[in-house]
Amino acid sequence: MRQAQTLNDTQLRRVLHYCRSRRHPLRDETIVLVSFMAGLRAKEIAALKISDVYVEKGAVREQFMLAAAQSKGGKTRTVYLNVRLRRALADYAAVLDLGEPLKPLFPSQKGGHFSANTMCQLFLEIYRACGLKDASSHSGRRTYITRLANKGVGVRLLAELAGHCHISTTQRYIDVNADQLKQAVELL
Repeated sequence: MRQAQTLNDTQLRRVLHYCRSRRHPLRDETIVLVSFMAGLRAKEIAALKISDVYVEKGAVREQFMLAAAQSKGGKTRTVYLNVRLRRALADYAAVLDLGEPLKPLFPSQKGGHFSANTMCQLFLEIYRACGLKDASSHSGRRTYITRLANKGVGVRLLAELAGHCHISTTQRYIDVNADQLKQAVELL
């Protein structure tokens, strides 16, 4: 099975720029950022509620629990949000009714939760429009894991962040390319 393409900074900027031209620019841009900066699966992004990410007063949480029903494998896990993603989520709060904490964080066209499948389709639509034919809903997750690995984060921590039971699963996510190999041998 072909793995989802990891995106470089230029490609990610192109995707985010394109999102700004869409019908729901802030929603779509924030969905992409959650994928790339929190490493969530499309199913997990689709299942998020406002109360998962925002406290009652509207501030963005530094971390939140992904419930078993929201995740793959039926396991709860803690999702950590970095400063850049928290800023993006704070901006996104402007288009939400924070007084409705059980509503979807990312409402679909009809106002309810996206299904896992329609969230995957949203990613494919965005990536294809940007000319990224090998990118999929898993590209953000693979890029997240690969970038952290390239910055020296150990595979055990990566497995925990990704919600993987086995580090061998996490290792398959890490993209390896010629530039990384060249840089690795220069460490000697």
